[in-house]
Amino acid sequence: MDEFNPQDGVNLLANLDPVIHAPARLMILTYLYVVESVDYVFLMNLTGLTWGNLATHLSRLEEAGYIEIQKTFNGKKPQSILILTKAGRVAFQAYKDTMKKVLDDLPE
Repeated sequence: MDEFNPQDGVNLLANLDPVIHAPARLMILTYLYVVESVDYVFLMNLTGLTWGNLATHLSRLEEAGYIEIQKTFNGKKPQSILILTKAGRVAFQAYKDTMKKVLDDLPE
């Protein structure tokens, strides 16, 4: 087994994607990673985030190209559907792989 070098873990953590690393955005992307799409209201209820807080985080994820927000209507009622983009999936997988490496390399 390789000798544990804490600097390796620190270097990996320092390079984590800050867009994903924020707790609320990490929670959002985690849900979107496992489902094809989700309704805005459902995600708001699932995460416990307020309307405004969720909107702020979704805007940041959309600006980064990690999610797509599709505005539709369910009958006459507006509906926002959130979809993880290919770039978002790749970025989340890289984040997940880095975190796994850092945590797996820690000594028991």
